[in-house]
Amino acid sequence: MSVSNIGNLMCLYMHEINPGKGTDAPEFLIKSAAKALMQSGGRNWVPVIVKEIGEDEYEVIGNAFVYAIAEEVGLERVWCIVADSSDRTLELTQILTGELIPKVNLSTATRDEIQAALRYVIEKPNSGLSGVKLAIATNRIEEAPRQLWQSLEPITKLKCGITKGKKLNALKEVFYLTPEVNTVSNNDDESLISLSLTQLRKLAKDKGISGYSKKKKQELITLLAEV
Repeated sequence: MSVSNIGNLMCLYMHEINPGKGTDAPEFLIKSAAKALMQSGGRNWVPVIVKEIGEDEYEVIGNAFVYAIAEEVGLERVWCIVADSSDRTLELTQILTGELIPKVNLSTATRDEIQAALRYVIEKPNSGLSGVKLAIATNRIEEAPRQLWQSLEPITKLKCGITKGKKLNALKEVFYLTPEVNTVSNNDDESLISLSLTQLRKLAKDKGISGYSKKKKQELITLLAEV
């Protein structure tokens, strides 16, 4: 392609557009919205977001519901905004169009971010975290040595009502981790030395080491390295 259409609002032919992954919206919503579109003149004022995949070829990356409505109506053309084809743009587009839930980095999340994410999951209909106390879970997770976690499983040891299985899996919808240092299971003494006494005590507590509060830093490092 000699000329890029990225950033342009274009009225594209439907046959030029690949639907991509499509939408999981119920058929009732698509048909009802299609009827409303026709009654309002048949122009999609909310554009479909597409990326270029070839010359006069595009693929839907956002507002797939709008594309499905246009297809149901049988429109010849549909208004689209052309975005670039990077993975980052794809993710951001789907977040902004409500087709992808943004996740919080639990390794570095603030208390408010943790609380907001937990509230979202807890209050969802048929939530896997039904019965979990928001304040307790927020406090326990916020105080834990999250920067050392390689998975969300240590949450099940915080005695905050979140157990393995359905409850823990529900958290994967809103949290991800990017640990800053290796875990103790790797026996990396240098990683432990870089931690403060407070962090070491939190880690020892998480690992179930008794008497950790009275241990000196080197004693904690030795105990944790042996776990």
